Amino acid sequence: MTRLNNLVQQFLVQKSIAVVGVSEKKETGATFNYKKFKEAGYRVYPINPHLQTFQGSVCYPDLKSLPEKVDAVFVLANPGVTQKIVEECVRLGIKYVWMHCMMGVKPGAMKDQTSVSAEAIKLCQEHGIHVIPGSCPAQFLNPDFGHRMIRGVCGLMGNLKIRTPA
Repeated sequence: MTRLNNLVQQFLVQKSIAVVGVSEKKETGATFNYKKFKEAGYRVYPINPHLQTFQGSVCYPDLKSLPEKVDAVFVLANPGVTQKIVEECVRLGIKYVWMHCMMGVKPGAMKDQTSVSAEAIKLCQEHGIHVIPGSCPAQFLNPDFGHRMIRGVCGLMGNLKIRTPA
């Protein structure tokens, strides 16, 4: 088993991050984490094929449209979108992917509120992509009280350990 903290530390040392799933219509977890990454000094690129701009920045329809190859990708979208994003990461050589899930990394937790795709995880593993299959950057990147509490509960429940392939 791998501790989630190790993977998070590897992800957070990257400098440029694409955030998939931002929205101008409502405050989403992707939008919240976009702001968190930006406030922490990362070069952050919003991804949403239905937006031209996002919070005053160009919003890109996909990863290949970005002005640079990003170091990492955070995905908060349905698992089918996650699969497509990981396929794009494979083609572009992006080596860090974080798939959002509110309640840690235990398979099946919050099934209807997750971006995690078993097929996308497998694809990451087959192509040497460091994957975080769940949890939320806001629980680790200058967390507020609520996100610290969620992280604590996930730890107590054993939801911060990731099963690695044999």
